[in-house]
Amino acid sequence: MLQHFPSPIILAHRGDLAHAPENTIPSFSQAIQKGADGVELDAKLTADGHVIVIHDATVDRTTNGKGKVASFGLDEIRKLDAGTWFDSKFSGTQVPLLEEVFETVGKDKLINIELTNYSTPKDGLTRKVCELIKKHNNQEQIIFSSFFASNLKIAMQILPEVPRGLLAMPGLIGLWARSFGFMFGEYQALHPHISNASKEQIQRAHRLKRRVHVWTANTPEEITRLRDWGVDGIFTDDPATAVQSLGRQR
Repeated sequence: MLQHFPSPIILAHRGDLAHAPENTIPSFSQAIQKGADGVELDAKLTADGHVIVIHDATVDRTTNGKGKVASFGLDEIRKLDAGTWFDSKFSGTQVPLLEEVFETVGKDKLINIELTNYSTPKDGLTRKVCELIKKHNNQEQIIFSSFFASNLKIAMQILPEVPRGLLAMPGLIGLWARSFGFMFGEYQALHPHISNASKEQIQRAHRLKRRVHVWTANTPEEITRLRDWGVDGIFTDDPATAVQSLGRQR
């Protein structure tokens, strides 16, 4: 599926994050309408085992609730308002289920699922996500990513056909992931922070017949520089700017 899109692919980071509440249906809808090739989202489990889409380990920043995501059942989390904090016009927006994002985005766009059970690593998130993908038979549109190599290993065992991208933290903390971790791991892509992206890094990955998808580029200068370096994918908070900067037709 990746090869069917123009290069670099534009992946809307948590949706149209610059113009809508992140990781919500309006955000993903707007991103697709503005010409993104796909969306990036953060998957987590509720207390009763449902896969939802939210970035933080707590609901505090992006809803009107308080507490750890893992302590909420689905019914409780669906009562929260995940839109008003961003703009009152998004009042009543809910934290979505992963399956709702599948339906919103459609099967002709990419979905990068970041497996983000960083505070609950033994919760079985990866297996639940893989079950949903099998149910929807949409393996071809999915990319997995995570900072946890263990998540990507489980994903490989269950859905080996789905490409995996190793996320690397910026700076020294992510050095191992960007070098030995990526080189000797079974990954199709490296997902480095823009502060660590370089032309040499991209060329090195290409020699390994692998891809580089960089997060997060938002200015025309950043986007065109990455394109000129030959990057394969760009995560952006502002898909409309990325589309315009790359001279694409919406």
